[in-house]
Amino acid sequence: MDTTRRLAAIVFTDIEGYTALSHSDEAGALRLLKEQARIVGPMLELHRGRQVKSIGDGLLLEFSNVLDALEFAADFQRHIHERNARETTGLLRVRVGLHVGDVNDVGGDILGDAVNVASRIEPLAEPGGICVSEPAYLHLRDQRALRWECLGPKSLKGLASPLVVYRFVLPWSMEASPTTGTQPPRLAVLPLSNISPDPQDEYFAQGLTEELISVLSQIRGLRVISRTSVTSYKASPKTVGQVGRELGASSVLEGSVRKAGPRLRITMQLIDVATDEHRWSQSFDRNLDDVFAIQADVAQQTAHALRVELVESERQALLERPTASMDAYQAYLQGVDRARRNLDRGPVADDEIIGYFEKAIRLDPEFAAPYSHLGNYLIAVMGQSRTSKETIPKARTLIGRALELSPSSSDAHTAMGNLAMQGDLDWSLAEAELTKAIQLNPSSSYAHSWFGFLLCTLQRWGDAKGRLRAALEVDPLWLQPQLTLADVEWFSGSPTGAIGMLENLSRSYPESTSVWARLVFLYLGQRRFEEMDRASYHVLTVDASRGRHIRAIVQAWLGDPEPLRAWLQAWEAGSVKEYVSLPIAAEHYGLLGQVDHAFELLEREETEGDRTLWFHYLSPGFDPVRNDPRFIAILRRANLPLTLDRPLQSFPLTARDPRT
Repeated sequence: MDTTRRLAAIVFTDIEGYTALSHSDEAGALRLLKEQARIVGPMLELHRGRQVKSIGDGLLLEFSNVLDALEFAADFQRHIHERNARETTGLLRVRVGLHVGDVNDVGGDILGDAVNVASRIEPLAEPGGICVSEPAYLHLRDQRALRWECLGPKSLKGLASPLVVYRFVLPWSMEASPTTGTQPPRLAVLPLSNISPDPQDEYFAQGLTEELISVLSQIRGLRVISRTSVTSYKASPKTVGQVGRELGASSVLEGSVRKAGPRLRITMQLIDVATDEHRWSQSFDRNLDDVFAIQADVAQQTAHALRVELVESERQALLERPTASMDAYQAYLQGVDRARRNLDRGPVADDEIIGYFEKAIRLDPEFAAPYSHLGNYLIAVMGQSRTSKETIPKARTLIGRALELSPSSSDAHTAMGNLAMQGDLDWSLAEAELTKAIQLNPSSSYAHSWFGFLLCTLQRWGDAKGRLRAALEVDPLWLQPQLTLADVEWFSGSPTGAIGMLENLSRSYPESTSVWARLVFLYLGQRRFEEMDRASYHVLTVDASRGRHIRAIVQAWLGDPEPLRAWLQAWEAGSVKEYVSLPIAAEHYGLLGQVDHAFELLEREETEGDRTLWFHYLSPGFDPVRNDPRFIAILRRANLPLTLDRPLQSFPLTARDPRT
């Protein structure tokens, strides 16, 4: 058969919810399929495209150039939008993905990596939306009438490295989306290089990087990429253009810091990603106690260069000195640096981190930042290295003091929201505080991410996705909100969607046991046993103890309770080294049929423990006891939803010999 190779613009479409609808209303699903075909036919002829083939409810389309492909996609979505405005039932919602690349034409069909990439981009679009790859976007960016939203780098199945994806902003979606319209400039602040004579001053460079990010984030007209994503580019050989494109930033701020005794030399330069030109550059030779003036100067020059006008309140905030004690400030920066490394699984002791923050507070009791950072850190490690009885009262005092000293601190309101959620199970207060934190700093990925987690807990799935995507807009490489997005798919009844997301993450984060562990249980629920075994092996190779624990749970699900029973005996004896909350142990006893003992642990945890059931209650591991009146009563007391959107898992899963 003849094969020809050519460059093509490839479009994939997919009808939202078609599979579920075909099971519940086959006739209705067929009507939507015919409606899509009715709209597509004339549109393809108008925009010089062709239908290569249909794949279930999806279509593979080909165009000779990217502009024709985008104009088709926009026209297609416009017709569907107008059609839906006339209909009261049977709404048609279609996702569209667009990519450009070489394809092989084999008897009218098209094959190749470009086709696969287009198929992976389509699920990233919202229903009724259009997503395009960066290669396609580069063909379109000079079309000034078009509006775009950069979604940052995305890990796609089959690609060795993430691909930057853009959302095409359709006219009718501008008011509905808070991130559309005239987009604020997106800025990445790369880790400052430490060129001080003393290598031990590395903490100062890294802490100052985070402070610059924090100061710049106070400017509402900017969107500043968060520390988690920029840290991976420390000492990276990649060019500024590569870094900016991977992070979805239009500008990059980079520089170095030299600290020698009381003197400080900071060199900064702002670079335009598209042109690689310097927007501004300057060296600051000052005394150490001028560091806050330098930060304000950098922020003002950056805003001016990016044509962002500062309001008066922002100007005043930049001029404020958070502390008069440079010793307190340096202790605070050391605490920030060590805490971040510890939360990123670095080998730093809690006592050392807490000591730095407490030293900063001792040296300047009016310095607000160390109070909120220490309070938030204590909540983050609650139940792992320290108990809730030890951390929550102390965190409450610290965060309350932070808000007294700085009522307009986004960090302090984020910490209070976190405390309300994890310490008090006060969902309303948590939502109010996290909303306030985001109003004060729209670039706070932590506030967006924790808010997304809260909304997931409350099963407000659509709102949760919006907040988590907002977190990833300013922190595109942060793993946690991506995991929570996968959880939203899983717990809202779309395990295949969750699997697809996690499989992509497994290539970008191959050492993450959190990714592989989720895949183990998702594959288990889908009876995909060979893939489950491979995922289990990955967990085992990264963390042998956790791998054995997960394997014991899997065996219990498959009808062999002995490994899990032995693990629980070891836990009861205190010989399990990993942190295990009472709800996890209760979940295991429920799987073993020891339901009364499971509820003894849950009731003990409710009154004496870390109160973490809210963190776990959506897990399928609780399905064996989910309809028990005692479980429902516990959920009701915690003001948690009493029902689930997804079907309950049957127990045990007997489709496989548990000995294999």
